[in-house]
Amino acid sequence: MSEIYAGGTTGTSGGKGTSKAAIVLLLMLVVATCSFVGGVLFATNMQRSTAPVESREFNVFWEAWQILEREFYYEIPSVEERTHGAIRGLAASFGDPFTFFLPPDIAEMVRENSSGVFGGIGAYLQMNDYGQVVLSPFPDSPAAQAGIVQGDIVLAVDGGSVEGMSQTEVALLIRGDVGTPVVLTIYRPSTRETIDVEIIRQQIEVPTVESEMLEGDIAYVHLLEFNARAAERLRAELEELLAQEPGALIFDLRGNPGGYLDQAVEVADLFLPDGVVVIQRAVNDDDVVYRSEDGDLAEDIPLVVLIDNASASASEIVAGAIRDRGRGVLIGQTSYGKGSMQRVHTLQDGSELRVTYGAWYTPNDQAIQGVGVEPDIPVEMPEEPATDEDPILDAALEYLNEEFGESE
Repeated sequence: MSEIYAGGTTGTSGGKGTSKAAIVLLLMLVVATCSFVGGVLFATNMQRSTAPVESREFNVFWEAWQILEREFYYEIPSVEERTHGAIRGLAASFGDPFTFFLPPDIAEMVRENSSGVFGGIGAYLQMNDYGQVVLSPFPDSPAAQAGIVQGDIVLAVDGGSVEGMSQTEVALLIRGDVGTPVVLTIYRPSTRETIDVEIIRQQIEVPTVESEMLEGDIAYVHLLEFNARAAERLRAELEELLAQEPGALIFDLRGNPGGYLDQAVEVADLFLPDGVVVIQRAVNDDDVVYRSEDGDLAEDIPLVVLIDNASASASEIVAGAIRDRGRGVLIGQTSYGKGSMQRVHTLQDGSELRVTYGAWYTPNDQAIQGVGVEPDIPVEMPEEPATDEDPILDAALEYLNEEFGESE
């Protein structure tokens, strides 16, 4: 069984802030020896005929398996652990961070996350360029209350090093029963110190939308993720804001890791008249064009969209459409650059195989994958911004004030 996911990045707990990070499940592991061979045979029959089931190359795999099983001195991993490791390497050989395998326990964790409520510390996790897991806490979350700040790097969980682990593996270690403690060893780049932080796990509900009216008659709405109810909840917030007749709207997509394609199209449609939202190109498929329609509630109000380097996937689809269609001005940083789409296959043991099978392009036919969406007005962020500073939001307010002036 399979489904299509446009998703972006995933953490242990959701969040809000000026730069929420999240992004990218990267764990590959699988079945037992017979299941492994059976899967390859199935793939041979159903897909491309290059799986080396009986080839000399595949015999090398079994040769290595037997040598390890015969000669390894320490405790030998289970057959399941070994085959999981084999599939991890197989998926990694494709060179795409979004094509990966999730074993049953982690696949279940991801499914729980998508429901929006779970136990954890209240922070997004993101992998940086050095393969380290970086934290971004929710306001008032257990993580924030314990002193975790955005940018903290996880070195160990309960004394065990996380070096070489994916963010999903680290998330699995951090999560646990509500009311139990977890000790994170973190490195704080701003102070160059390594400290241990104990956090009491709590039930975490991932926020979706937050909004308020700002000074100068400006409405502000922050969409934190494209979950299954994102468009519905955003519409409700916009109705309340627009009823107050603001002079302009700031739509904040910073730190939004993405989510479902249908929600991206519905959200874009709230702001756009009839036209192209995104172009889909997939393996062995013709181009599919997703469009917006006339007549939605936020098509006319002056619009600014905030993005940063943690705005990913569905966020980039929406931001790219608004930019290319000339509907609003993008302010902030170049987005993450996650413009590929994955088909999610749920396997017979509850595990998941996610395969990149296509990519998204903006209405002007510009690729998103590996490039990101560039803002119209870039904002350079200080290395160590003060906690009460928000340079990107300040730049948006300055732009709106210059372009439209304050309402009387």
